[in-house]
Amino acid sequence: MGRILIFILITSCFVGCNYSSVTNKNSQQSHVIAFYNLENLFDTINDAGIRDGEFTPEGSKAWNTERYISKQNNISKVIADLGSDQGINGPSLVGLCEMENISVLEDLIKTDKLKNNNYSIIHYDSPDSRGIDVALLYNNKVFEVENTHPYPLIITSSETGKRLYTRDQLLVSGKLEGDPIHLIINHWPSRYGGLERSIPSRKAAAILNRQIIDSLLSINKDAKIISMGDFNDDPIDESISIHLDAHAEQDQLEKDDLYNPLAAVFNNGEGSLFYRGKWNLFDQMILSQGLMENNTGYKLDTACVYKKQFLFQQDDRFKGYLLRTYGGKNYLDGYSDHLPVYMVLSQK
Repeated sequence: MGRILIFILITSCFVGCNYSSVTNKNSQQSHVIAFYNLENLFDTINDAGIRDGEFTPEGSKAWNTERYISKQNNISKVIADLGSDQGINGPSLVGLCEMENISVLEDLIKTDKLKNNNYSIIHYDSPDSRGIDVALLYNNKVFEVENTHPYPLIITSSETGKRLYTRDQLLVSGKLEGDPIHLIINHWPSRYGGLERSIPSRKAAAILNRQIIDSLLSINKDAKIISMGDFNDDPIDESISIHLDAHAEQDQLEKDDLYNPLAAVFNNGEGSLFYRGKWNLFDQMILSQGLMENNTGYKLDTACVYKKQFLFQQDDRFKGYLLRTYGGKNYLDGYSDHLPVYMVLSQK
């Protein structure tokens, strides 16, 4: 890989934030909102009708109770630490994807690192063929849920004409310490089968997402909306920049444009996953203008990719690559193939 690339990968662990302003934060003034792709958080049970056989004791990954518990503890360590660099004790809201069911989330919030965070769960089973879903954890002491709704993404194969079953888009509306806010949790169709072949699926996902956002803005033009998730596209790809209409330059936004605060991180050559020698930023948090500086209540302060050194492999051959649960067939006892992203909302 070369010493120069290794150096870039290692040093990138200590950066990855877009600072909109500087605020003196405390638990009453600021909240962390986060998103994390959990990379195959499966239980050990082989469920009928779901392609989860490899994540069983008899499966190809020899997935067992010991490994499951270790994965839960690793994930909880990361979630609990989100926002620590800004002096905040854990996130108030956490969007998640790539978990098998609500049971694994119930186990997650009972781990030692998270059991005192007052987390409740919003989860619906998606029709994804592998059984993976999206969900939201929320601190029920600071966030009051008012409405939840899963929006199915209906797409068909151009080759067979059959429906391609994928994840729903989860809308959660509520009040963050009295301030109305809407969250959309996403896990858009992957690039499996090739980038060009899969572009129409993510275009359809972007159109659905934009329809949800526009419906909220039609009710309140200043609605505070965060669309977060693994979009399987970078900020510059057409699904994000054109169909979702999300952009990096806050001072150049036109009416109803969305703001992508992490696009600046991507433009600096960083990302949330490393694949074939380059960083991608598939994990993003996209905002309506109701969360900008000129409005009242909670507003964007900081947006970051969480890059702590323990999330990276340290051995000489793969130093700088993300420490996943598996590297190929080898069990690594790691975290995820994605880095989490998060933002700080503050009252100013």
